[in-house]
Amino acid sequence: MDAFLPEHNEEKLLLFGYAIASLFFISVLRGLYIFLKTGNPCDFVFVIGCTVSLGVLWQTGPQLIDDTVNPITSTSPLPPITAAQNLFHQSLTIVDMHADSLLWSYRNLNLRSSSGHVDIPRLLEGNVAIQTFTIVTKSPKNMNFESNVNTSDSLTLLGLVQQWSPALIFGGNNLLARAIFQCQQLHTFSKLSNNQLVVLKNQIDLRNYLLHRKQHPGKTTAGVLGIEGMHALEGKLENIDKLYDEGVRMMAPVHFFDNKLGGSAHGVTKYGLTEFGKLVIRKMEAKSMILDVAHSSTLLLDDIILFAERPFVVSHTGVRGTCNNTRNLADTHIESIALLGGMISIAYFDQAVCGTSVKHIVDAIKYVRDLVGIDYVGLGSDFDGSVEVAFDTSKLNRLTSFLLDDGGFSKEDVKKVMGGNALRLLQLLLPKE
Repeated sequence: MDAFLPEHNEEKLLLFGYAIASLFFISVLRGLYIFLKTGNPCDFVFVIGCTVSLGVLWQTGPQLIDDTVNPITSTSPLPPITAAQNLFHQSLTIVDMHADSLLWSYRNLNLRSSSGHVDIPRLLEGNVAIQTFTIVTKSPKNMNFESNVNTSDSLTLLGLVQQWSPALIFGGNNLLARAIFQCQQLHTFSKLSNNQLVVLKNQIDLRNYLLHRKQHPGKTTAGVLGIEGMHALEGKLENIDKLYDEGVRMMAPVHFFDNKLGGSAHGVTKYGLTEFGKLVIRKMEAKSMILDVAHSSTLLLDDIILFAERPFVVSHTGVRGTCNNTRNLADTHIESIALLGGMISIAYFDQAVCGTSVKHIVDAIKYVRDLVGIDYVGLGSDFDGSVEVAFDTSKLNRLTSFLLDDGGFSKEDVKKVMGGNALRLLQLLLPKE
């Protein structure tokens, strides 16, 4: 997630929230005061009208925010696709390693939405076999790529307009509860999906699901739960077990600020792996959880490369070779991750690939392929992460088309990029049972 950055209209989100609160209290207090003073029934009607109007605004507010921060751009036309290319696309096992859809709790993922980028109907239409649903628990205000402190929380306001419980809305120090809430959302969606969504927890689940999907093409998709920023552990090693029990199988040490495990690429100090971070990684490895190093500082990534005993992934990123900023991976880190058998998952938004067109995404994929080989690159959209993208998940066939035509990729290479590489790692790294 690269959420609520100034260029993603954080100011509009803040103004919207403050407007709701201010209008509600001012209108109701004024109306009640005049009504009690004069007894005029018109003032009573005024109070009721204000309350009803604000109630409507309360109901539509989450979608207004969602549409503002998760737009689909109209300036990047999608490439055409032939019937043969679409047929090939439908034969693929597609895996996306990163989407923040669970943060938008007002949406029912079992229903197709006109907002955001991911829901089950659109995953099925896009032929997505596995979607990793990553969980954000805290996001600093005025977020930027250079330096952020852990002293504010944009999710308080987002939770307010989505009518979260008070413990979650004001849960800046109760991040584990926010994580569990989002985990439980996915499990609920799965139970109510009429077998259209399966939550994968181990290699047995994965094998059974792939067999079922082969027997029922186009009828089912699957989700894997991940954590974006292990400040959700609240500094307690035992909370790994709690998240594991909720189905979490992938976790990233940091997000947009430094924490107890290590430094963020967007933090203040940007330090390396701490002693607590080492304990966390060893416990994750013992439980066969997947390590995600997205948003890691240079020092943290250097330390993890030396410390990790299993392959790991970058769930969503760009590369400095095509988009040079602190958000993205340097060549040395790409080479080290590949050498360890991991994978670089390319995101779809401007700050990752320096544009929003399909060509920008493919250019980053090409760069990784040319640097370390086709076996180490995959997809990590960052859908629903407060990013502007060229298409939602239902239009993934256009990425397949571009890879085949303009990208110059063979069909075997496309199979690997679109999901084969990620599937190989899931088969290797998920718990056996």
